Amino acid sequence: MEYNFNKITDRRNTNAVKLDLAVMRGKPADVLSLWVADMDFPTSPAILEALHKKIDHGIFGYSYQDEAFYKALASWMKNEHNFTFENTELVTTPGVVFALASAIKAFTKEGEAVIIQTPVYYPFKNMIEANGRRTVTSSLFEKDGKWQIDFEDFERKIIEEKVKLFILCSPHNPVSRVWTKEELSRLAEICLRHKVIVFADEIHNDFVYAPNVHTVFSTLSPEIAENCVISMSPSKTFNLAGLQFSTNFIKNPALRAKFKAERNKTGYDEPSLMGLVAARAAYEGGKPWLEALKKHLLSNIDFVRSYLKEKLPKARLIEPEGTFLLWIDFSAYGIPDDELDDLIVNKAKVWLDRGTMFGPEGDKYQRINIATPQPLVKEAIDRISQALRAGV
Repeated sequence: MEYNFNKITDRRNTNAVKLDLAVMRGKPADVLSLWVADMDFPTSPAILEALHKKIDHGIFGYSYQDEAFYKALASWMKNEHNFTFENTELVTTPGVVFALASAIKAFTKEGEAVIIQTPVYYPFKNMIEANGRRTVTSSLFEKDGKWQIDFEDFERKIIEEKVKLFILCSPHNPVSRVWTKEELSRLAEICLRHKVIVFADEIHNDFVYAPNVHTVFSTLSPEIAENCVISMSPSKTFNLAGLQFSTNFIKNPALRAKFKAERNKTGYDEPSLMGLVAARAAYEGGKPWLEALKKHLLSNIDFVRSYLKEKLPKARLIEPEGTFLLWIDFSAYGIPDDELDDLIVNKAKVWLDRGTMFGPEGDKYQRINIATPQPLVKEAIDRISQALRAGV
């Protein structure tokens, strides 16, 4: 089947956070939105067919994951990520951020420390502090165009702050790193040494560009598997965020019981029916669509790389290893971060995520979502290029 990822689908007036909240969020009404990490493509036909079938059935009662779902998920995880699990290890949640909040409450007490590696997906910090815990940050640093882990700082902060939980972003949002097995092993060893539980957000695991390879954190060793939660979802892979469904693999029975207890306190202990239907269909029949999508994303990356080199040579693309989010450094323009963001939003009329949302390390960076038709990517960068030429 041929898939046209350059066809523009109008998402306005569809309750889309990405577009319909622009004015409410203080952006121009005609802003071009490439910020929040959902896609501007209809999902896989295999998923749509399954959802239509369920809609035609007409009954939307309480649901649970059956053997057919487990079989589909197990096949996907084995084939795509060389990962196996027992059905009892799986805990569903309405999303990865929901799972993160559950883990924070399950594995730490109020006032205890949780460590993150900034710049990083901002709900990590939000959830830590909303639940009365302390945020400890260990900054990533850039070297030769690649963001790196400061292992010495990471371990020192764990010791000094008596950290109880580490939230790992793998692949990393926003710096687009796919951590190597050696990097992950070193993090794992530090956490084991200091009895720090790991929550691994692996939601972008299906977007990894060769020769990079994603390593499921719990596969590093049997000891690591007993010390972590692996959280993932088809929501990023197949553009299903609104269906509120994610899967969490917790091998350790004690950790799993604590996690489930916190989830159950919310009253949300059953999966979303449509999320469950969509996930099964994705894992059974979504692969051709995903493969075509990844080719489109690579084409968009190539386009952005070439465009910047030719027309915005001061703007530096951090070469992406994974995700559909590009991390671009505008520091060479010499514009303060607030002025840069104002120029992009109010003069170029493009809505991106400014780098400082992810931590101070993101100063003068912007994150752009390229999971959109290429004509929209071109229009966005054209607008930014014109605004920069006029404003510098």
